[in-house]
Amino acid sequence: MKTKLYIVALFILSITIGSCGSDDKKNEVDNSPAVAVKVSTVSEGNGSPFLSVSGKIEAVNSANISTRMMGYVDKIYVQVGDKVKKGQQLISINNADISAKLAQVNAGITEATAAFNNAEKDYKRYTALFSENSASQKELDDITANYNMAKARLEGAKQMKNEVNAQFSYSNIRAPFNGVVTNKFIKVGDMANPGMPLVEVESPGNFQVLAMVPESEILQIKSGSEVDVLIKTLNESIKGTVAEVSTSAKNTGGQYMVKVMLKESTSNLLSGMYATVQFPTAKKANTNRVLIPLEAVVQNGQLSGVYTVSESKTALLRWLRLGRTYGDNVEVLSGLSAEEDYIISAEGKLYNGAKISIQ
Repeated sequence: MKTKLYIVALFILSITIGSCGSDDKKNEVDNSPAVAVKVSTVSEGNGSPFLSVSGKIEAVNSANISTRMMGYVDKIYVQVGDKVKKGQQLISINNADISAKLAQVNAGITEATAAFNNAEKDYKRYTALFSENSASQKELDDITANYNMAKARLEGAKQMKNEVNAQFSYSNIRAPFNGVVTNKFIKVGDMANPGMPLVEVESPGNFQVLAMVPESEILQIKSGSEVDVLIKTLNESIKGTVAEVSTSAKNTGGQYMVKVMLKESTSNLLSGMYATVQFPTAKKANTNRVLIPLEAVVQNGQLSGVYTVSESKTALLRWLRLGRTYGDNVEVLSGLSAEEDYIISAEGKLYNGAKISIQ
């Protein structure tokens, strides 16, 4: 009898301890602080009347300068960032073989000149003799042919010298226009090959943006249209005009090249900066879109999501499939529907199941 009473007492004690522990856990969960958040409701709309695409800024006058001859680089006269004037020498390439060829050409010109002078004298002499009936027609014809051949040889020697002088210009690389050296692709002692870029020069002040437009939107882009170009690095918006619209995407994977000329520029604008071009496009019928602010999107690797509000007032992360970007908003293709609440910002760290307090 005592043994049975002892077992019952232990059972009651264990239940009491378990219930106390469970109460402690419940109290611990209930006492966790709520994260203050701001919530917005998804609404359907036609979205922005702009098509936003990314592009890169580059100078209108830009050139990768190369040579048409092979040789070792003897000297580089400029550094990256140097201002240059049109015709200023930038690089010299070893031209010892051209110098030797020029000496041969000069010797050939001297020989051809002497032969021509002699042939010219004979031609004049025999012309006078023929007019006095002291020379035959055959003799005059031979002398005339010899004179013409000597004249042609001299002209050929002179043209060969022009060719050599042109090769000298290929060994002395000069600036094609006033500008700034933006890059060097070679150093002293390297071998320069025909067509190989040596230096890059661009003329600052006039800039353009090269943007890639998808196939589904290219027909809406018209040459001469006014656009807005957003420079994220400078946090500025610049007006531009569509100058060229490519009609082929053969080599660009379904993306069409569009060139936008900037109407104005700032001193801080540099080639290579990324920009967002906003093309005004007509709204299509029955194209209601679900849009949410970019600042509300949560990134985890290549996954994109947004925190929503559950029925128990906790944060619930929901993964999304996103579409195009319209300014500061992004299109939600799936994962979120109209009239649902989502969290725009929070005053603390959010996670799945976090208690929230809507402000």
